[in-house]
Amino acid sequence: MSTQSNAPTTEDIELRSEIDRSLRHPVMFFFTSGAAWLAVSLVLGIIASIKTHNPAFLGEGSFIQYGRAFPAHINALVYGWGAQAAFGVMIWLMARLSRQPSRNTGTLLVAGHAWNLAVIIGTLGILSGHGTGKHWMEFPTFVWPLLLASYAAIAIWVVISFRVRRGDDAAYISQWYILAACIWFPWIFLTANLYVNVFDVHPLMAAAINGWYRQAMVLLFFVPIGIASAYYITAKITARAVYNYSYSAGGFWALAIIAPWAGFHAVMGAPIPMFLQYTGAAASMLAAVPLIFAGVNVLKTTAGNSETLAHSPSLRFTVAGIFGMIALAVLGVILAHPDAIRYSQFSLAGYGYDILALYGFFSMCMFGAIYFIVPRVTRREWLSRRLIRTHFWFSVYGVLLILVFCTLLGSFQQGAAQENFNQPWKQAVNSTYPYAVGTTFAWVAILWANIFFFIHLTLMWLRLGRRSSHPTLLNRDHSAFGPHGAEGDIDELENAKA
Repeated sequence: MSTQSNAPTTEDIELRSEIDRSLRHPVMFFFTSGAAWLAVSLVLGIIASIKTHNPAFLGEGSFIQYGRAFPAHINALVYGWGAQAAFGVMIWLMARLSRQPSRNTGTLLVAGHAWNLAVIIGTLGILSGHGTGKHWMEFPTFVWPLLLASYAAIAIWVVISFRVRRGDDAAYISQWYILAACIWFPWIFLTANLYVNVFDVHPLMAAAINGWYRQAMVLLFFVPIGIASAYYITAKITARAVYNYSYSAGGFWALAIIAPWAGFHAVMGAPIPMFLQYTGAAASMLAAVPLIFAGVNVLKTTAGNSETLAHSPSLRFTVAGIFGMIALAVLGVILAHPDAIRYSQFSLAGYGYDILALYGFFSMCMFGAIYFIVPRVTRREWLSRRLIRTHFWFSVYGVLLILVFCTLLGSFQQGAAQENFNQPWKQAVNSTYPYAVGTTFAWVAILWANIFFFIHLTLMWLRLGRRSSHPTLLNRDHSAFGPHGAEGDIDELENAKA
């Protein structure tokens, strides 16, 4: 296997510093505003979760009832946190891998402010009763063009920044995924909004397209960004080439071919063409293949680095996210199977799948990237390893609670109760009570973790982090990891080929 030198030259170090300085303001803007929206989403999620088992909570105010708090929670999570975390990682990774300092960050900042304005208007619109009622698309219909225009400015910047490094015969696999996500998002977003909100489409087909949109957003936007980040972070921190370049390329093309067909099984049993329903189910199940390919590839890259994994916050979050992705692949196979859909279709399972995708996989990978990127763009180190540990473990506990209570246990018990026609419907609803309480506790744990994360990140943006020649590790001994610690800034190795 051909490898590249691990020792950075003075010219390399200066170029990286120039790239990081040029991107400090847009990257930190996307990360901190995303973290703020994550906190908002979690508060709304807790309110909505409490109202599933205690409807009188917070009185009778219409703006905070479940029918408004829940969609506001999901949309703030998707567009407020998820999209902005992805934007920050996309622009930094593309600049680093292309060796291109930014000459026009003003465009990114204007687009970022416009995106946040659209999310604010959309969230307030939902809470004031002007939501569309279409899952993941609840913002008032006049908001989506502003989101699309804001995204276009960011995506054009990313595409223009793309370069194949001199001396390399191909782009890095992380660049493949980032470029693909840049192209897939406007296709998905524009297609869904035109057919659901603009064209006069039959309501059943609109519901089917809405189901396709949710699955496509997961598989064709959030998954590629998460995988791109995971490949980069693991190769950087372990100082290894990605385990198998053929696996990474094969996984990419498998995802590109399979994922666009997934999602129509959300309306299984509805009077729409059967081939759409079963093609959607089959594609959703087959999508596990590229996810598992990528997951195995990343885990093989980290194999034998247990000490680094134990001490590097970036690697720990990233590997946890990869396990979340493998769990997502397995859960996708289960929930898309026609025999399981009868129990899961109108239960808590869909929500559990969304949270596993958005938080258990994607957010954990983004946290890993943020813990790696932020010290480089701010030229400061994280203040507290205790805050990082708190963030990690409460996030893991919260995701496991939601996965176990909301998806694996609650949804199928709820579905089985709904299938029992000999008992009143109220009993099926009451069967979800303990799982709803468990979900509330899970969200409280995740909120607790992310309050510390937001405070920590804000202090770093204010450049109040500590000055140190060593990274913030989850132990006190830096000597075992060389002059740059476990997260030293070595050359990228992910594109080395067998």
